[in-house]
This record gives sequence, structure tokens and C-alpha cells, in this order.
Amino acid sequence: MLMIAAAMILITTACQTSSEEQLETVNEESVMKKRVAILVAEGFHDGEAYMPMGYFVNQGFEVTVIGSEAGKVKSYNSDFTINIDKAVTEVNAEDFDALVLPGGKGPALLRENVDVVEFVKAFQATGRVIAAICHGPQVLITAGLVEGMTCTGVGGIQEELEVAGARFIDEPVVVDGNLVTSRVPGDLYDFSSTIVKKINEL
Repeated sequence: MLMIAAAMILITTACQTSSEEQLETVNEESVMKKRVAILVAEGFHDGEAYMPMGYFVNQGFEVTVIGSEAGKVKSYNSDFTINIDKAVTEVNAEDFDALVLPGGKGPALLRENVDVVEFVKAFQATGRVIAAICHGPQVLITAGLVEGMTCTGVGGIQEELEVAGARFIDEPVVVDGNLVTSRVPGDLYDFSSTIVKKINEL
């Protein structure tokens, strides 16, 4: 009987240890997993949304597509659509390690939405990574985040950035503090890899 009791104790202890180790591994993965929000609207640029998304997923990051409201929107330059998982009013800036704004015609709509602009301001207050490409910086302009910053964007918004107080540089990717900006689809690799590097520095 004594041997049976001892065996039961060993089995129970082993099971508890195994369960605790598994739980610890799950918790570690949960803590370590980086979360990225991609902010889009109708008329987004397909490549500037989907290519960074794929890159982030391959890095093991969790990606959430957000917008002014949940639902499906279409890109302006193809028949590609994207599903907005959550409205900005349904998430908190603290939920994410980075916020990414693709270009296209979507930013012109986003900057007109008060909830979107307030969300972007709140995200800036966290000090976490904000990245924008092409026309994406237009949302940052409306949120008042580019004054005194060095950044880039598509050539068509250079004057608008400078009027808002930014120093414009025509380079594939420009980093100033937590802000990462790029110009056009040809810069997407530099843009995406720099975002990942900045997130991993957090």
C-alpha cells in the first residue's frame, strides 16, 4: 500500500509539473507576441496594406485591421478587399505595439473621422511605433503629430507635410523617434522591416 501511495504521489506531482510547464509556456508566448494594428478605409492601397500584413504574420505578430467601423472595404487600385476587424472605438491604443497606416485614398477619409484622429493621438501618447506610407501621413498631419518631426511620404504630400511643420526627406524610409514613414510601394520591404526592428526594440 505504501508503494502504491508513493507511486500516486509521483504521478500526481509529474502531472502538475507538466501542466504548470505548459501553462508557463502558453503565458510566455502570450506575453511575447507582438500586436500590430493596420488602420484602413475604403480606397486603401492593396499592396501597402497586404504586404506589411504578410511580413508581420511571418514574424509571428498578431495583426488586427481597424477602421472607422467594422466591415469590408475595397482598395482603389484593384479588386482586392479587406475586412476591418474592429472599429477604432472598440479598441484601445494600449492593445497594440504598433499602428500602421497604408496609403491610397483611404487616409483622406480617415482624417475626416474624429474617432480615428483621437485614436491616433492616443496611440502617439503611448510612445509606441506609428508607421505611415504614401498618403498615410495625412492622418498624422490632421492629428497634429508631424510638427518638428523628420519624415517622408509620397511626393504629392511633401508641401502639406512641410506646411504642417515637418522636415521632409526623400528617402525610402525615415525614422524619427517612434515615427516610421515611407514613400511608395517600392519602399515596402524597407518600411516593413524597419517597423519590425522598432517594435522589437520596445
